[in-house]
Amino acid sequence: MARQTRTTGQALGHGLLWLWTVAALVFLVAPILVIVPLSFNAGAFLSFPMPGLSLRWYAELWQTDVWWRSLVNSLIVGTGATLIAVVLGTAAAVGLAMARFPGKDALMAVLISPLIVPLVIVAAGSYFFFIPLGLTGSLLGLALVHAALGAPFVLITVGATLVGFDRNLVRAGASLGAAPLEVFLRVTMPLIAPGMISGGLFAFITSFDELVVAMFLTGPGQRTLPRQMFDGIRENMSPTILAVATILIVISILLLTTVELLRRRSLRLRGIRE
Repeated sequence: MARQTRTTGQALGHGLLWLWTVAALVFLVAPILVIVPLSFNAGAFLSFPMPGLSLRWYAELWQTDVWWRSLVNSLIVGTGATLIAVVLGTAAAVGLAMARFPGKDALMAVLISPLIVPLVIVAAGSYFFFIPLGLTGSLLGLALVHAALGAPFVLITVGATLVGFDRNLVRAGASLGAAPLEVFLRVTMPLIAPGMISGGLFAFITSFDELVVAMFLTGPGQRTLPRQMFDGIRENMSPTILAVATILIVISILLLTTVELLRRRSLRLRGIRE
């Protein structure tokens, strides 16, 4: 088969597309490219060009109690919110995939609505709802709201892994005398595990980086890492904030890389080639 030759117009269009893509990537990544080197600034203040390179701000991050407490709070809230989101999102995805009933699409829209509703509305509504329950100023209340924000990610990713799911596997397990829970744990769950893990990682990232709800529901003793960074920017723009931001960037890259690897594994398990 003869190789198709590009015309001059096609080659020009291809080059312009690549140029536009590179320009968009530079525009999106440029702030990160500035933050990361500045976190190694040896000076006492943010300045560019930098007087030298140093790890002093990373050392200050690990040696300062307020940053440690905020990091621990973020990990506690993120872990709790992720576990709740995975359980609720997986149950909703399996139920929607297996059941047939009127209004299924409308229910799906309601369940993923936290992705659409502005965070300010979610934060304000959660604040007034939690006041009578005594959950304001607590990590539990924050974890519950973050779980509601993260559950739609689990619902979407698990729902994607259930596309084309062979229900005969479930019927075969039931015909062998297995209880519904055992069928789920031994048949369904291994097949949807990549979607559960991917959704859980997205839920954790959402919780770990969230600020607006944390400002409404937490007090000085429950500051999360993003809120501590925001308060630090208002009070004193220390390069320590850039060190924290760099660590968050690295964590996000690692988690997103894991999500991509899990996505590819899920496709391989289902025999789908990209």
